[in-house]
Amino acid sequence: MAFSSLNELLTRATTEKKKVYEIMLETEENQTGETRTQLMTKMAFQFDVMEEAVRKGTYTQVESKSGLTGGDGYRVQQYAERGHSFVAPETLTVIANALAVSEVNASMGRIVATPTAGSAGILPAVLVHCLDSGRFARNELVEALFTASALGLVIANSSSISGAEGGCQAEIGSATAMAAGTLVELAGGSPEQVGNAVGLAMKNSLGLVCDPVAGLVEIPCIIRNGLHALTAEAAADMALAGVKSIIPPDEVIKVMHEVGQNMPVSLRETGIGGLAGTPTGERIKKEIFGYSQRMEGISE
Repeated sequence: MAFSSLNELLTRATTEKKKVYEIMLETEENQTGETRTQLMTKMAFQFDVMEEAVRKGTYTQVESKSGLTGGDGYRVQQYAERGHSFVAPETLTVIANALAVSEVNASMGRIVATPTAGSAGILPAVLVHCLDSGRFARNELVEALFTASALGLVIANSSSISGAEGGCQAEIGSATAMAAGTLVELAGGSPEQVGNAVGLAMKNSLGLVCDPVAGLVEIPCIIRNGLHALTAEAAADMALAGVKSIIPPDEVIKVMHEVGQNMPVSLRETGIGGLAGTPTGERIKKEIFGYSQRMEGISE
């Protein structure tokens, strides 16, 4: 499929004086035979699902099926509304949004994998935050989902979005990069700034291991979604301010793949090493499943 290089995509956007979302829409029209209206209608539904998950998890206490996690999106939302946070309250809500979506996922609710279920909180969090800010119309945010799709496609084609293959950096890192680049375009940034946002966000995620406790997409996955949603916004602001990714974003993406390949199997979604392998992690796994699956001595 198209877009295996960010440079190729962004150069085309610059040359043709188009937004990334427009190029992605055109590509989808050509490959699917569907009209722009049909594609926008489908993507609008995806945005509706995202917003629904955000609202559900920020205004009610959603509990996971395992009982391990739940209610943190609601707690952070309530705390933000009290107005005494270190982070500006209106900014803190983006964390609440991301936690909320991840908790809906853990409760077996409906979410949109962006790019995976384990990282599904980040993009909805920042886009719904944009909607609530009043700066952007809903149709602009639906268009922005095509930008995110194009950026995710580049990462998937040239690296990986799989935690089992590349660690959590491939899931959370990719989602953070997608969200950061998308926000830059949404704010009117140049294609070059979009690329810089992707590079800045992904560099900050390199080496992030995938170590889900008991093999469930809850601990530490949900918290990582919350904190990295804020990272995405910060990376976007840095790029819009003129901060550049000295290492070109395409090279950062390829390094992410290399780092992932060098991670031991115990740190790639197996639920063996990292936080999953701590005494508490082992205890939780035993309580849930009635036995321990810890494998000693795995290093590759």
